[in-house]
Amino acid sequence: MEKNRQSSPVSLRKVQVTDAFWKHEMELVRREVIPYQWEALNDRIPEADPSFCMRNFKIAGKITAQRKEMGADYKEIKWPIIFQPLPEDMEHMEDRFYGCLFQDSDFSKWIEAVGYSLTQHPDAELERTADEAIDIVCAAQQENGYLDTYYIINDMSKVFTNLKDNHELYCFGHLTEGAVAYYQATGKDKLLKAAQRYADYIASCFGPEPDKKKGYPGHEIAEMALVRLYEATGDDKYLNLSRFFVDQRGTRPYYFDAEHPEAVKKCHEDELRYQYNQAHLPVREQDEAVGHAVRAVYLYSGMADIARLTGDEALYAACEKLWDNITRKKMYITGGIGATHMGEAFSFNYDLPNDTAYAETCASIGLVFFARRMLEIKADRKYADVMERALYNGILSGMALDGKSFFYVNPLESLPEACHKDERKFHVKPVRQKWFGCACCPPNIARLLSSIASYAYTEAEDSLYVHLYMGGVLEKDCGGKKLDLRITSDFPWDGKVTAEVNVGAPTACRIAFRIPGWCRDYTINGEKGLREGEAVTENGETRTVKDGYLIIDRVWEGGEKLELEFPMEVRLMQADGRVREDIGKAAVMRGPVVYCMEEADNGKNLHLCSLAADPAPEAKAEEKLGQRMVTVTTKGKRLVMQPEEAGELYQEYSRPEYEEVQLQWIPYFAWANRGEGEMQVFIKAE
Repeated sequence: MEKNRQSSPVSLRKVQVTDAFWKHEMELVRREVIPYQWEALNDRIPEADPSFCMRNFKIAGKITAQRKEMGADYKEIKWPIIFQPLPEDMEHMEDRFYGCLFQDSDFSKWIEAVGYSLTQHPDAELERTADEAIDIVCAAQQENGYLDTYYIINDMSKVFTNLKDNHELYCFGHLTEGAVAYYQATGKDKLLKAAQRYADYIASCFGPEPDKKKGYPGHEIAEMALVRLYEATGDDKYLNLSRFFVDQRGTRPYYFDAEHPEAVKKCHEDELRYQYNQAHLPVREQDEAVGHAVRAVYLYSGMADIARLTGDEALYAACEKLWDNITRKKMYITGGIGATHMGEAFSFNYDLPNDTAYAETCASIGLVFFARRMLEIKADRKYADVMERALYNGILSGMALDGKSFFYVNPLESLPEACHKDERKFHVKPVRQKWFGCACCPPNIARLLSSIASYAYTEAEDSLYVHLYMGGVLEKDCGGKKLDLRITSDFPWDGKVTAEVNVGAPTACRIAFRIPGWCRDYTINGEKGLREGEAVTENGETRTVKDGYLIIDRVWEGGEKLELEFPMEVRLMQADGRVREDIGKAAVMRGPVVYCMEEADNGKNLHLCSLAADPAPEAKAEEKLGQRMVTVTTKGKRLVMQPEEAGELYQEYSRPEYEEVQLQWIPYFAWANRGEGEMQVFIKAE
């Protein structure tokens, strides 16, 4: 693996986001989402499912203090180990753990979002709240470093006895990511030291040494979190532990068999038993994305991290195969992944139903994590295209425009009556929810949007890569010389981008600009842009297009301005013919944005609508749903139905009668912000 092809995210401290679209989302998270979620973590949102998160930390802290004070005289109270204990009476709760057993992670994702937000926008009051929360969390930590309230409260004798199901290493991973983010934002290391102590304890329990456990996480994230801890501290121990977890996964005899001998079923092939956890095969032998979608992309992200840092070509090759399988056979047009609610999992190749789609928000977020890590290894447009697709569609749809309600599941078709009455679709909600008992998605959205700039740009020693056209100013150190790059953009509504370079002294640097895959042609400074494989050198400047990036290599004098234009035409998209649910149908896209029809604009019974032979799409910039956006209108037709009382359920076929209609389309991410109503992405087309 060529080291010179690798890059790393530009530090958030070196980026000032000015982009109208993403700055709005970041400010929404800062002003509304982070405070709202803090209230949710403290069970102060009326009519929302309680979290119990901070309550659990407080109880665990009290128990920890009692253990320290009483020593051997402390009498342990043991509670049953069940997935989601809930109180019988909310007014009279016992001092025990309540909520999903991974509830600790909601705090960790919240504090991570806080860290990113403080980097861009210092806020003394928010920082004070965060510090107080950290005090509560750290008070629960055991003397040996262990920190998971579920077992601290319930039964410490059961620690690390059920890695497959009980999420200890998952909670550790989120704690670590949050701790690193908060430390990098504020310089305060209390939570970071707590995460290190916990990591050290885990390293004392797991590893290749004969006296250590040979287990690995049931729900992955510790792998990439340990890499992040390694990069923050420089301690090789954390990278080695991450690699151990990755290398050990799927090897035989299966570790989970030893944990769960009752689960070994001779009627099933061994490999089927642990596909859900991606533990059915050693990771380097895996070439199809299977099992729980979030776990999968978290694992693949950690694999890519390790491949980058160690030069492991076999691991990188596995990542490439898994990436291609997801994006070519198992991804929705919105960037959603995980087609079935059974196990929140990937289905078989090309099985992508619209109305029962799971497409969990967290899964699309994990796909973005995976994409950026693959971009760090190699700047290839295919990764950034998918990252952009997921960000503008399958992730933003997970949060209401006001930031106060959320989707866990992101279908491509919704019929409210079916959501309420068809048990096969109970997982699909017609409107966003205030909170969830299993609330992994809302804080995940917050931490991603707060750190969005770290996905737009990466850098190498002498190179800068622009993956997403996000307006902002970023600093780069080029051999001791400072280079500022200012991007001005109105993405995703307009394809015009201006890049301005300023330097204090002549500075050599390669700047690579992604040419979006959805763009047929582009121009630079009014001239037609180069195509893949073409190169030209003129006046000391070399321009090359490689792997979908326009690379400009030169000595920058300062004051240079590049005008890029990527025309955003309305396009009708069709799925591969092997996607059975989309045969004879089309979807509407413009630039990176996927569009949908809603009942509010088009009336009921959207299934009766189809595109005209010449849909003549028109795009219009307007204020809608309280936001500036581009909407689309197409010509269509609607099947004329007989009155319900006039027809039999089944009749001899006759040529259908249609009426001409104008179909209105809004960005998919904005659906369900006007109450319950039907929605469709794919529509019948001639």
